[in-house]
Amino acid sequence: MTAADGGIPLSPRLLLTLLPCGLALGLVILPVQGLSALGFVLQRQWQAGVPGLFDPLLPLGVACATITALALAWGPLAAGRGGGLTGVENLQQQPLSTAARNQALIGLRWPAQLARLVLLAVSHLAGLAVGIESPVASFGASTLLALRRRLMVLQALPLPLAAAVGAGAGLAAAFRSPLLGVTYALEELSAERGLPLVLPTLLLGGVGTLVTSDLGLPARVQGVLEGAPPLILLPWALLLTLAAAVLGVIFLRLLLALTPLLQGLLRQHFLPTALALALLLALLAQLSGGQSLNDGSLALGPALAGQSTSPRWAFLPRLISPVLALAAGAPGGLMHDCMTLGAVFSSALVHRLPADQQAMLIAVGATAVFSAACRTPLFCAVFVFILQNNARMFPWLLLASGLAAAIGTVWGGPTWNQAQRAAAAGSDQQQPIQEG
Repeated sequence: MTAADGGIPLSPRLLLTLLPCGLALGLVILPVQGLSALGFVLQRQWQAGVPGLFDPLLPLGVACATITALALAWGPLAAGRGGGLTGVENLQQQPLSTAARNQALIGLRWPAQLARLVLLAVSHLAGLAVGIESPVASFGASTLLALRRRLMVLQALPLPLAAAVGAGAGLAAAFRSPLLGVTYALEELSAERGLPLVLPTLLLGGVGTLVTSDLGLPARVQGVLEGAPPLILLPWALLLTLAAAVLGVIFLRLLLALTPLLQGLLRQHFLPTALALALLLALLAQLSGGQSLNDGSLALGPALAGQSTSPRWAFLPRLISPVLALAAGAPGGLMHDCMTLGAVFSSALVHRLPADQQAMLIAVGATAVFSAACRTPLFCAVFVFILQNNARMFPWLLLASGLAAAIGTVWGGPTWNQAQRAAAAGSDQQQPIQEG
């Protein structure tokens, strides 16, 4: 079979080969899910309240683990900083010189990924507010590229397409949703938009979900929420979309402004900067009762179910903590942080409504912050949809996502991924390496 829109052969042999590759990809993603759960253990202990003498150990642990994570990220494990997707996106640029191709592949080599895996472990032990979305996508890309080097049949997939397919499938396997991986690959990762991208991503991601689990993914609402949103909520949903989109723009602009400043300080004055950052994050965790820790999934899941227990001021630590962690180079993504920021912000505004209506509007707010920052409207709507499980809300999520993406495009400047690509393009040239 040949994909008419891309001219890339999708032979039965290629498609069959992708099936065991999906199992391998799922096995690679599974440890990352486990690492994600580490931070939630710390956060649950904090929120439960450790009695008496042990209380000071929690902020002290956050501070010590944060300093350790920063020392590794700006020292021997520097190759593992960030989410790891810049190389996948740079491979999509055409024409691509050999030097640019080699530069793009550096972050997808296994030494860099192993460094990222160690940093992920320490980051989650520190409770740093980063998600696993970008890392699992980059691990998926590295896995398929490594298999492509060894299996001749996979070389029918061009290098840029293989990287995008692997990244989309890695995200799909981690969050157990092939549709999520496909929409991410279509909107963010790949220059190819047709069947050669969609079908392999579905196959890899679908098989990968057979291996992965829900470990480390507490934001997903258990069960199916039913009920169509009443039309009387539509004006409020539109107003909430505007407010949440502005918050998403603020989040992104703070992140883009702080990143070069903080990273410059870490390069030139590492010890005082790392110590100040660690103490600030520990103080923020203490003052917020653990609300600032991790990617926010422990707040996001109940909010999307209409059972939010977050205080009205919780959006402030959810705004500050991920900005500091991501700007400092922590290995992770901002997707869950954006959704949680939108959810806790919205829950403070709609807390007087019935629980089912709260859940509907909170989903709108979570989508709007997410889409304003990332500007992938279909992907953002699908992500919140798979977490909440209310099919009748999906058109509302698409509307909110589209409006927020437009607001972000006008007022938000470059996205986080665009800024990362620009920074990589301006960095010093690395020595040429072999593929993958």
